[in-house]
Amino acid sequence: MFFASPNIKASIQQKHKEFDQEAIPHMDILYNYALRLTGNPEDASDLLQETFLKAYRFWDKFEKGTNCRAWLFRIMRNSYINRYRKAVKTPEHINYDEIKEFYNTIREQSTDSNDLSERLFGQLLDDQVATALTDLPEEFRTVVILCDIENFTYEEAADFVDCPIGTIRSRLHRGRKLLRDRLFKYAHERGFSVNE
Repeated sequence: MFFASPNIKASIQQKHKEFDQEAIPHMDILYNYALRLTGNPEDASDLLQETFLKAYRFWDKFEKGTNCRAWLFRIMRNSYINRYRKAVKTPEHINYDEIKEFYNTIREQSTDSNDLSERLFGQLLDDQVATALTDLPEEFRTVVILCDIENFTYEEAADFVDCPIGTIRSRLHRGRKLLRDRLFKYAHERGFSVNE
């Protein structure tokens, strides 16, 4: 049986304490971003878990006194990109025998209107707004989500995206303009005052 020395035990306890204080408070905002990236609560939870596991594993690489939230967002973004690349390279293989019975007995299923996540997140953005946001090129969508939805400062967004603040401002301006162009008719139909 292995017994940890008091020094190792103290080091592990210190790591737990620092991680709990620095990283855990950002869990909600990271989940919201993961949900916007994946569009699915289960995938968002998986991405959040993967992000925090990596962050804990590499906690010794985090520079104390720097922006922990931006560090966590960078881990999440990289994890999401890696998952996407892997999914694109590896097409799904489906064994027909495993799903044959399913196809023979499939029936239309109703959605559960009591699903809490659907009620909470389904009302945040209308379909047209969510679609317009999703259709933005990634570099504009990320900055719009960070600055306009998650209320990041330009500095925090620049740290997250790892580019100069001027680039953030430019991308935010262009992203907003693209959204405005796509949602002009939608806003007018909803009774919002819109100027050409």
